[in-house]
Amino acid sequence: MRGFWPIYKRELFAFFVTPLAWVLITVFLLVQGMHFFLLVDHFASQAQVTSDQTPLQAFFGNTVLLYLVIFLLVPPMTMRLFAEERRSGTIETLLTTPVSTVAVVLSKYLAVLTTYLAMWAPTLLYLVILKRTGDLDWRAAMASYLGVALVGAGYLSLGLLMSALTKSQFLALVLTALVVLVLFILGIGEFVTREGSLMHAVCAHVSIWAHMNDFANGVVDSRRLVFYGTLVVLPLFLTTRAVDAWRWG
Repeated sequence: MRGFWPIYKRELFAFFVTPLAWVLITVFLLVQGMHFFLLVDHFASQAQVTSDQTPLQAFFGNTVLLYLVIFLLVPPMTMRLFAEERRSGTIETLLTTPVSTVAVVLSKYLAVLTTYLAMWAPTLLYLVILKRTGDLDWRAAMASYLGVALVGAGYLSLGLLMSALTKSQFLALVLTALVVLVLFILGIGEFVTREGSLMHAVCAHVSIWAHMNDFANGVVDSRRLVFYGTLVVLPLFLTTRAVDAWRWG
C-alpha cells in the first residue's frame, strides 16, 4: 500500500493540533472519570447488600453514559476525514500522487482508530484501582475493552463513509450521528419486541447494549465478532469505491 505511513502520520498530527481534539479528550476523560467515581461510590455504599453485578460490569454494560460518550465522540472525530479535504480541494492533490486508494482510506481510518483507542488508554487505571480494592476478573476486563474497541471500530468506519459522501463537515457529523442513533434505537427494540420473533432477533443482533453486557461478563461471542467485522469492512469497502470514483472522475 503505497503512501500509507505518510498519510497515517499526517492524519494523527492533524487531529492533535486542533483544539477540537483536546476538547473531546478532556470531556471524554471527565465524563468517564465521573462515571467511574459514581459507580464505585454506589457499590461502596451498598457494601452490605449482596449483588451479582460488579463495578466493572456496571461500567461497561449497564449504564447509558458509556453509549452516550461513544455517540458524542465518534461523529466529530470522523467528520473532517474526507469532507474537509473535498471542501478545500486538497483531495485532488492527494489522489494525483502515487498512492493507492486503499492506502488513503486505511491510513485515515487507522489514524482515527488509533486516536480513539489512545483516548481509552487512561481508563486502564480504573482496573488498577479496582484490583487494589477487591477481586478483579481480568478476563471480563479484557473482554470489555475488546468490546469497546470493536464498537468504536465499527462506528468510526461508518463515520468515515459518511465523511466521504459529503463536502460538509457538519453534514458528515449529522449523518454519522443519525446512523449511530438508528443502530442504537434498533438495538433497544430488543426489549420491546416479542421474544422469539424475527424482529426481536434482528434487534438483539445489532444491540450494542446486549453486546456490551456479554463482553462485560467475559463472554466473547463469535456472532459479535462477525457483526463488528462486517460493520468495519463494508463501510471501508464502500468508502474505497467512493474515493476511486473521485480519482477516475
